[in-house]
Amino acid sequence: MLRFIFNRLLYGCVVLLGTVIVVFFIFNVLPGDPVNMMAGQRTDVATREAISEELGLSLPIHQQLFFYLNDLSPISIHDNTEQTKEKYHYTSLFPVGSKVLVLKAPYLRRSFQSNKKVSEIISENVEGTFWLAFSAMIFATIFGITLGTFAALRQGTWLDHTLITGSVIGISIPPFVLGALMAMIFGYYLSDYTGLNSTGHLWEYIGGEKRLIIKNLILPSITLGLSPMAIIVQLTRSSMIEVLTQDYIRTAHAKGLKPMVVVFKHALKNALNPVITAVSGWLASLMAGAFFIEYIFAWKGLGSVTINAVYNLDFPVVMGATLFVALVFIITNLMVDILYGIVDPRVRIR
Repeated sequence: MLRFIFNRLLYGCVVLLGTVIVVFFIFNVLPGDPVNMMAGQRTDVATREAISEELGLSLPIHQQLFFYLNDLSPISIHDNTEQTKEKYHYTSLFPVGSKVLVLKAPYLRRSFQSNKKVSEIISENVEGTFWLAFSAMIFATIFGITLGTFAALRQGTWLDHTLITGSVIGISIPPFVLGALMAMIFGYYLSDYTGLNSTGHLWEYIGGEKRLIIKNLILPSITLGLSPMAIIVQLTRSSMIEVLTQDYIRTAHAKGLKPMVVVFKHALKNALNPVITAVSGWLASLMAGAFFIEYIFAWKGLGSVTINAVYNLDFPVVMGATLFVALVFIITNLMVDILYGIVDPRVRIR
């Protein structure tokens, strides 16, 4: 088991390293001058050269990549100066020549626009994205399993056909199109009846007091959760239909158990295995999918910050957010793989 966990961790580290390198090269070939963004068009040559030197833009691309990896690595080599300590907030381990090996948090550099640390920008905004993705996953799971069960129990009826058609439509509509429609219909035209707004945050200041506004979460979480809900409906329906034909279900009916007991205690319990397998790794996907939804509903989260950074060519913020989401993906998949290995030893053998 330890060997299996070690192999998964090693695989995750390789994937993360590859993601870092790809992200670095993608954003280093895009047009845009970071010096102009930080200092403006009218600054003198000396100021521009100083900024370029600080960012390492005058170095060859392979050296820029090395310094970027050095900044991201929690164990890295830096100059042992007060300026460097203030920049990285590291703990010295032992000297390496004229430099020092240090332990630090990954340094994602600073925003071109605000000169604020990218790690601080992410930590301030990730809460909204997490709760949006989590709410969408809960909505999709509860309604998807419920509707999928009803469709299986009413196989071949108008309800079954309606739910299948609706799930196909839900999978087919792009989330940003669905988000625009939901915001316009329920958050604007019907807002007097629904009490919902097309824009809003999880936390808002009302009368100078910070308050939790749950209703602002309803429209974006439903919009984000409709597509995975449609997938869960089809998974649950197919799995339930297969389970309902098993011998032990017929035996349960023959024993005189009530139909609802057979369905929910015996059939649904076994039918949920493939659904749980699919849902277990979706939180990271929904966090990534929340980016455009946040922008449409003006939701304060990592997605809206990242899209604004793309418009402003604020590459450190975009790169930092991209790597953060990639890290969430990798950690989530690692946890799921390890849990599978614990539950099913056959996974460890493969």
